[in-house]
Amino acid sequence: MPQVQHIETYDTTLRDGEQGLGIALSLEDKLRIVERLDRFGIDIIEGGYPTSNPKDIEFFKRVGQLNLRHARIAAFGSTRHKGTLAQADPGLAALIESGAPVVTLVGKASASQVQAALRTSLEENLRMVADSVAYCVAQGREVIFDAEHFFDGYDENADYALEVVQTAANAGASCVCLCETNGGQLPARVGAVTAAVHKALPEVKLGIHCHNDSGCAVANTLDAVGAGATQVQCTVNGYGERVGNADMLTVIANLQLKMGYQCVDDLSQLASVANFVAESCNITLPARTPYTGSAAFAHKGGLHASAQSRLEGAYEHVDPATVGNSATWVVSELSGKASLVRKAQIMGLNIENDEALTQRILDDIKKREAEGYAYEVADGSLYLLILRHMGKLRPHFMLESFRVIVDDREDTGCWAKDAASEATIKIIVGETRTVATGEGAGPVGALDTALRMAIEESYPQIAGMELVDFKVRILDENVGTNAITRVVITTSNGEQSWGTVGVSENIIEASWNALVDAIEYGLHRMGI
Repeated sequence: MPQVQHIETYDTTLRDGEQGLGIALSLEDKLRIVERLDRFGIDIIEGGYPTSNPKDIEFFKRVGQLNLRHARIAAFGSTRHKGTLAQADPGLAALIESGAPVVTLVGKASASQVQAALRTSLEENLRMVADSVAYCVAQGREVIFDAEHFFDGYDENADYALEVVQTAANAGASCVCLCETNGGQLPARVGAVTAAVHKALPEVKLGIHCHNDSGCAVANTLDAVGAGATQVQCTVNGYGERVGNADMLTVIANLQLKMGYQCVDDLSQLASVANFVAESCNITLPARTPYTGSAAFAHKGGLHASAQSRLEGAYEHVDPATVGNSATWVVSELSGKASLVRKAQIMGLNIENDEALTQRILDDIKKREAEGYAYEVADGSLYLLILRHMGKLRPHFMLESFRVIVDDREDTGCWAKDAASEATIKIIVGETRTVATGEGAGPVGALDTALRMAIEESYPQIAGMELVDFKVRILDENVGTNAITRVVITTSNGEQSWGTVGVSENIIEASWNALVDAIEYGLHRMGI
């Protein structure tokens, strides 16, 4: 059998990705990401500018101490300044001093950018490229040259853009990466230009680096590979400047599963890598992220779910397990019986052989969702609803009443930040009636505290449950303060998390209902 072509993966999450809005990685975050990407099998991991800030300077000191099994570390910087010698350029010196085995140099491939941004001649820019690459190669480094603004430059002056690429290759660059810097090109054009460069310079190894401003970064990357590029420069989850870069994980999955190339040995790590890096960046991975998102293999529509239950993969373009993900069955007003039965099975509840019960539950779900409930984000509440219809719900406590007071003693108008809340609840557990008062910054926090105080003696296990997220949505804004409010609470026990939902015209009542479901679900799942 012919050998499958390997496409070299070059990850720039720690540099280009960190330039994305809202992303700030600590030194330890960066080192952990390096170790995770190394285990995944990424070929080259770019660490950033060795001179940009103290954190990156320390990064290159520390990363050399890691016992990496596969990846090579790259230091990123610019070609020498105009009118200087490469050996006297402080930026190039820092790249060498970083100790990184790979040096990535960025230089202009657009004639207009050279003249307007660098304010130098086209000839001097070529010398800057040649001198810088040759100097780093002479220092024993592998050099990758990033041809910035290449595609826009090719459109305006193709001969000059090609000359920049050829100059870098002649000076010793192991790979010249064609950068679609502004993110505005479309796949057909990226593919055509890459093919033209490959034809004109067949001996030059080409890479591709795309931004996502037109929403085409992944498609542009794939078309470039199809046209002859053998290195892909991307970021995990597509993080990066403006709207981001090409998503490395989507690119890898498509290259291996759809196009027959080889990138990494174990594609089943894909979803865990996505979530690990998202967590390190303190960003929730969007549910609809291809291959790795929680909704990537979610089945909600009745027709889809019914077919999927009878024919595995009926509505899945790949086996979810291949990329470390799994199918999920979403129950909502759009769902049919097959979705509900499968979802119940996943929860450990068997309703498959009782069609009348299944229909009653489904009818109740549809009625409640018409009132504002949303069970696709509230597995905990859905579980309790199914139990109730099965006649197996055992409430652990009953509410007699609750009262919430919000006290703001200082009148500072819109600048007020000193309001405090107090909640008093009367709870019945078995034969015992308990009255408890709790305080909190807000009314829901005060209710949570009071509820825990009232039942903790009977159910000490609630100490391991923590409210980790609280979302409020107004469902019919046009009626003002009488609007229906939906509250979704996420609770965690340290090992798993679950969502619960409450709906009411009164936001406090909606919150209470969601809070009660959160505690009840946690206790039920512990078998209490």
